[in-house]
Parts: sequence; structure tokens; C-alpha cells
Amino acid sequence: MTILTPNAPQPIGPYSQAIREGNVLFCSGQIALDPLTGVMRNASIEDETNQVLLNLSEVLKAGGAELSSVMKTTIFLTDMNDFAKVNEVYASAFGNAKPARSTIAVSALPKGARVEIECIAHIG
Repeated sequence: MTILTPNAPQPIGPYSQAIREGNVLFCSGQIALDPLTGVMRNASIEDETNQVLLNLSEVLKAGGAELSSVMKTTIFLTDMNDFAKVNEVYASAFGNAKPARSTIAVSALPKGARVEIECIAHIG
């Protein structure tokens, strides 16, 4: 089942916000686009990461999951020097949940984003 919520940025390409297959939700990467204005929220890497996680949370919610049900995340960073700051915001958002995770340095992300996060969650 395809997941699409107006509470997260609309896809900027030929993909879905998420796909639910049985009790598993596969969420596409989210960047810091404000879903209401379409403007990047990137005054700081912390602000950008907060918006990314808010967007991801809204997609999870639309698919019947939440951050605490995430099993695996992948973080894409354009600058590994941002790792510690992104990690602080990420840890705060996930609380006691500690999903498996990979962090990958990339040369560029859509819309000039510095951070993108995708995830896989369990439902139920």
C-alpha cells in the first residue's frame, strides 16, 4: 500500500513517501522541506535535522507506525563534520529506541539539503 500524507513534503520525484507491505513500512528519505511552504528549514544543522525527523514522523504516523517502532535508519550527510550535532538531535527524537543505523557521507542531496534520513519500521 502506498502512503501519502499532506503532513509531510510531497515527493519531488517519481517515488512514494512510504510503502507498507504487511507489517513493515519502508519510508523514503526525508529532507527538511516544510510541508506547508515547501521551503527548506536549514538555518542550522540542528534545525534541519529536527525538520527531517518531524517529516519522517508524519510519514510513519500515516503508515501506522512511530519513531519507537523504527527498526533501521540510514542517515545521509553532505558533511561528516555535522555528525555529532545530527546525532544529538537524532538521539533526542528517538529517546530509548535504538534502531540499527548507517550513516553515509554523500557529495550532494536534493534541494541543497545537508541531511536526509530514511527508515524501515515495524507496524503492530
